[in-house]
Parts: sequence; C-alpha cells; structure tokens
Amino acid sequence: MAILRAQSISKQYHVGETIVHALAGVDLTVEQGEFVVVIGPSGSGKSTLLHLLGGLDAPTEGEVTLAGHRLSLLKDSEATVLRRRQVGFVFQFFNLLPTLTAEENVALPLLIDGRKLGDYRQRIEELLALVGLTERRHHKPDQLSGGEQQRVAIARALVTEPAIVLADEPTGNLDSRAGKEVLCLLRRAGNERGQTIVMVTHDPKAAGYADRIVFLKDGRIAGQTRLATGGDTVPILERLAELEL
Repeated sequence: MAILRAQSISKQYHVGETIVHALAGVDLTVEQGEFVVVIGPSGSGKSTLLHLLGGLDAPTEGEVTLAGHRLSLLKDSEATVLRRRQVGFVFQFFNLLPTLTAEENVALPLLIDGRKLGDYRQRIEELLALVGLTERRHHKPDQLSGGEQQRVAIARALVTEPAIVLADEPTGNLDSRAGKEVLCLLRRAGNERGQTIVMVTHDPKAAGYADRIVFLKDGRIAGQTRLATGGDTVPILERLAELEL
C-alpha cells in the first residue's frame, strides 16, 4: 500500500530575475513500512523534495498524495491538521523547545492537537524507553547531549503514530557514535513498529540503513537501488560512482 506518492513534481524559485529549478519532474512512491533514503550532494534538491513530500511547501508543478490525500486539494487548515497527525518530522538541528523537559517535548504534538495527555501516558512511556531516555525524561535540552536531543526528536516524531516520518539529515549535527545510535533507532522504528520513513542525506553510511535508496542529482532522480541487508555501503558507493555523485 502506497503511503506517499509524488507525481511529476517540480519546484522553481525566483532569485531576482533568475529562475532556479530545484526539482524537475520527480516521481516517487513510498510503500507502507518502507525505509527510503534519498541521497545526493548539496544542492541536488533533497531538502526541497522532503518539504514538498511533507506539505511544508507546494510544488510548482505536479501532485503529492499523502496518506490518501491530494495535498493540492486541501485548504491550508486541512493541510496543517494532516501534517500534525500524519507526518512526523526530524530535523538536523533537533528543534526542541528549550523550556520543556524531554518528556514534555515528546508530548508536545499531542498537546498541540488538543489531546488529553492522560490517554497517552503509556505511549509516551514506550517511546521514552524505545529511545533510551526513561532516566533522562525530566532533563531539559541544555542538559542533554546532541545525540540525546535527537533521540527526543525521534520520539516526538513518533508520538502521534504518523503515517510517515520525514527526516532531514538527522545525523548531520552529530558525531559518528551518536549518529549511529540515531540511525539504529530509525531502523528499529521501521522493523519493530512498521513505521514508514523517508530520510534525506549526503552520507553513504547513513544511507546503508535503508530498504531502498533513491539517488538525486540536479533535481532529478538519477537511479534507485534496493539493499538486501542494512548497513552495507559497498553497493551505495559503487552506484554513487556510476552516477558521478
């Protein structure tokens, strides 16, 4: 079952009198439970693609269908509710509220959606355990390491049980050990919770955790490959070399 489908999406920006083609005719389908990584160099359109897939921006041309909803047909208020309930976002710089504890940051999407926290205590407990932060639940972001903050961000992204999690360079601001922990958590979310994940990265090692890799070059899909086993970067490096990425 397809959770996400992008059909011939393009995105153009005007910079002064110059038109910048960030994406050009991208087609992408993501099935339920898939862990898809979009890899490409800086400027290839990765983050732009992720923003369009999550409804944070609208394509100049083409259509995105998310959890059965055509985004172009939604009112702004409807799109906001859809993002809040069906999409979990994980960003490079964590985006935690500094005045809230780890537990409160995880619960925040539920509060924003007007839900009673008492009904979701077990889910919050399970997610804190999943990310290994049960004992750090009362710590605020400035009391947590970068890796711990990103783990809070992952738990926050999962708390509404979204149709899909979109991760934008989630290891880009972490050292190698913390980055590996974050990638293992995302992989576990896919394996154990059936979570659908789309992650963009420029790092072949990070891409090795995926089920399927999409190679992006100059705003277009240059190729795709499916990994038989997670963590194997050899076919990724070979494909990158073939595509001159």
